[in-house]
Amino acid sequence: MTDQATTQKAKAASLSIRQAIGFETPEGTNWSLVHGQQYAVLKDRVVARVLLHLVSFALVVFTVYQTVPVAALAAWGLGLISAVLYSARADIRLGDADSRSISVTEMESHALTTAAKGAMWSVGLILCAVYGQLGDTLLAWAIAAMLVLASSASRYGAPLSSITFALAAGVGGLIASLIDFHPILATVVVLSTLLAVFGVIESARVSVAVRLAEAAMQEKSEVVSMLLREFEEGQADWLWQVDTGRRLRSVSPRFAFALGREPAEIEGGSFLQLISGDCWQTGRFPQSLHDLADKLKRRQNFSNLEVKVTIGGQQRWWELSGTPIVDDRGRYQGFRGVGSDITEQRESSEKIAYLARYDTLTHLPNRRMLNEALGEALEHAAAWRSRCALLMIDLDRFKGINDSLGHLVGDRMLAEVASRLKALVRDGETCGRLGGDEFAVVLRETSDRSRIDTLAREIIQRLSEPYQIENHTLYVGASVGSAIGPRDGRTVEELLRNADLALYRAKDEGGGAHREFEPALHANAEERRLLENSLRHALARDEFVLHYQPVVDATTEEVVSFEALIRWNSPEHGFVSPAKFIPLAEDTRLIVPIGTWVMERACLEAAENWPEHVRVNVNVSPEQLLETDFVASVVRALSQSGLNAKRLEIEVTESIFLRDASIAREALERCMALGCSIALDDFGTGYSSLGYLRRLKFSTIKVDRSFVQGAAQQSPESLAIIRAVVAMADSLGMTTTAEGVENDEEAQMIRELGCTKIQGYHFGRPMPASDVLDVMARQTGSPRAESA
Repeated sequence: MTDQATTQKAKAASLSIRQAIGFETPEGTNWSLVHGQQYAVLKDRVVARVLLHLVSFALVVFTVYQTVPVAALAAWGLGLISAVLYSARADIRLGDADSRSISVTEMESHALTTAAKGAMWSVGLILCAVYGQLGDTLLAWAIAAMLVLASSASRYGAPLSSITFALAAGVGGLIASLIDFHPILATVVVLSTLLAVFGVIESARVSVAVRLAEAAMQEKSEVVSMLLREFEEGQADWLWQVDTGRRLRSVSPRFAFALGREPAEIEGGSFLQLISGDCWQTGRFPQSLHDLADKLKRRQNFSNLEVKVTIGGQQRWWELSGTPIVDDRGRYQGFRGVGSDITEQRESSEKIAYLARYDTLTHLPNRRMLNEALGEALEHAAAWRSRCALLMIDLDRFKGINDSLGHLVGDRMLAEVASRLKALVRDGETCGRLGGDEFAVVLRETSDRSRIDTLAREIIQRLSEPYQIENHTLYVGASVGSAIGPRDGRTVEELLRNADLALYRAKDEGGGAHREFEPALHANAEERRLLENSLRHALARDEFVLHYQPVVDATTEEVVSFEALIRWNSPEHGFVSPAKFIPLAEDTRLIVPIGTWVMERACLEAAENWPEHVRVNVNVSPEQLLETDFVASVVRALSQSGLNAKRLEIEVTESIFLRDASIAREALERCMALGCSIALDDFGTGYSSLGYLRRLKFSTIKVDRSFVQGAAQQSPESLAIIRAVVAMADSLGMTTTAEGVENDEEAQMIRELGCTKIQGYHFGRPMPASDVLDVMARQTGSPRAESA
């Protein structure tokens, strides 16, 4: 009891004033449990409080009726009775506060009604001081002080309301004492009021602490009852007991059921023999049985010991706890304890552990297990001054198969890749799946450096062989990046990052190759990171500008269109080549907002400043075509600029058909329906150009500059390709544009080969928008050209 009282005192002392009087609820409790009860008990003494106030009023009236005017007493009595009845009504309305959630507003409202009673008593005290004698004031204050004491000491009152009543009545007593010029009485009034308020707060603290303690005891009691009930009804645990010879004694029905026997059948039987099954004859016991036998032999307490047992020929897992039995003289009598069957929990735990460390699709170690294996390899290398290695593998062209044939085929292929990888690794080498189409191999020991390159070449060769999946013959390639520890990294994170940098280099060079990590790759990666960070802000900072390269009629050499080409002048990096930032924009999908900006700016420039017969050519990335609102962005650019759709030519490359050809084709067909024309750029450098020409009617085929330069050097292959393209385009009703023409001889050759349009430095380099106006002015002979 002493400890409990001490605990309650500590809890009471730790409560703040706001928590004690009801403005806050102690953490971890609810309002109705702690504060609601403070207001719920008010209704129990409503009648007594009303009678007490009425009797007190009568006593004051009986004392001062000869000195205080009757009208003043009547008015005061009417106000006091109204305040008392209104407060009683408020008490009754809060009778259910312990079973519902009451608000702070309700609490404050009740405090105001109680304060009104105190204020009315203040009026009475002031009346006594004004009209009566000092003795009348003293008697009236004594009666008011009695009411304050009753409100402060009663457990049938709310703390905040008691405080407001005491303060309101105290103000009246103080004013009355000052009117009578009685400083001692004023001091007594102030001290009495403050002591009453302090008593209310301390009493509330104790009351709240008691309620918290009672709630905690009730919760503990409920928890204990629940646990006992579960133990009795759960049929999951049993008691066991053995004597000094480890023979079973006092076998309970539950324990017998766990052994699959009758209690009488196993009473006196060897405990270890009954749970060891066939191991008793072979002598090959699980280690957990050895541990149990050792505990029993040494007479040691044990708890939650997991033991592998054999019951009815089946392997099970038990969790046993036991303690030695000793008699009054301290002599050992055996063991008793409790046990339970945890087979299902153990299997679930093992399954969870497997799922946490192995990939469910390929059954290879996952990223977590690979990280652990790499960490162990680094520790081994550091301890033995040897080397380990990490090979990171990425499949080439896998996404195209996954997108075109579906995830089911893709998963089948990943499983086949895993099978081929497992066949290539040796002892001491761990292969696993990092995620997606990325795999890795950890080599614990790489004293033979040639093993790294040999394994990488074997992986590339084996994974590049054809796959037969659901009547499909499929091909993918593989790229490999490797890093050696601890040379290329002393931690798992460093080695993973550096192997990934090497893999990125292999992919960047076209794939199908193995690249080792080099320190220079860090500089390239850092440069790429900084460039990407600047690129993300370039559009908002208005760092892009469009240049335009003219496309002329092959016969008349008149400008028929301009190709819009984006340029980036970065404050941090200076002029950045499009060959560097365009691939980066495509990898990060920043090409989508950038491409939208190019479309809008080019259309606006052409509509406002160019002649009606001059078109604008805008390059569109495959990433843009896959956006659902691509056509809407084209419509928006045309409508905002006022450009006629026939003056916009969208240029695409054959790579748009490598990801989702149906989406790209649908988007381009809708653009053609608007009136736009479509040009196929870099023709002949892709994959299946003739198939694309059959699927979509292009308006223009652009012959790649490599063929033009080859033809200028009289390459028979290049000349034949250009003639074939021109003939094919003519038969399909398409125009042809030769790119990369740099001098008059090449231009004349292109005319003779039959190309419709020509583009190249010979007719103009990419130029700012202002220079385009000069070119157009010179062509038309306008005053702008003459002034220039």
